[in-house]
Amino acid sequence: MRRKSFDRLISSIGLLLAATLIVAGSLLTWAHGFVHDQVRTQLVQQQIFFPAKDSPAVAGPEFAAMRRYGGQQLANGKQAQTYADHFIAVHLAQIGGGKTYAQLSSAAQADPTDTKLAAQVETMFKGETLRGLLLNAYAFDTMATIAGIAAICSFAAAGVLLVLTGLGFWHAGRVTSTETVFGKTGATATGATESP
Repeated sequence: MRRKSFDRLISSIGLLLAATLIVAGSLLTWAHGFVHDQVRTQLVQQQIFFPAKDSPAVAGPEFAAMRRYGGQQLANGKQAQTYADHFIAVHLAQIGGGKTYAQLSSAAQADPTDTKLAAQVETMFKGETLRGLLLNAYAFDTMATIAGIAAICSFAAAGVLLVLTGLGFWHAGRVTSTETVFGKTGATATGATESP
């Protein structure tokens, strides 16, 4: 195969891959922004605020992570995860005595006359539902962050490919039309001769 044709073919493939990476990076950037915005909008609408740092509600060592956001409105995935795991989960463990909603619900079904247990089950259901929703927000926010990192990587890879593609087309213009690569014997032509 002629070296000039080979260089142009490889460079064209590189250009196509760069264009694909640019499109992928653009879509990942859009996903990053869209998901972050949706998570923030939905969390802010809930009007959840962290207790003040010096509040008795977060006085124990089990609430140490909560004090970092003292008094702030819950507005992002990391805050949602902190509130779910270091506030709601602690209270649920206390309310349920270490049992989950499913375990308490089974016990309540076995004894439908126990109104105290029924109230406990209802509280656990609400708490676990809110905790699950907050952890979903955290998961989506994390995926948005990963999409943003992937977008940066895609754009960087596209940049590298564009430089290599440019060098490939430049090289194709400098080699003679008689040079070959992967010749009949399978040897690769070496020492490309430059045009004057």
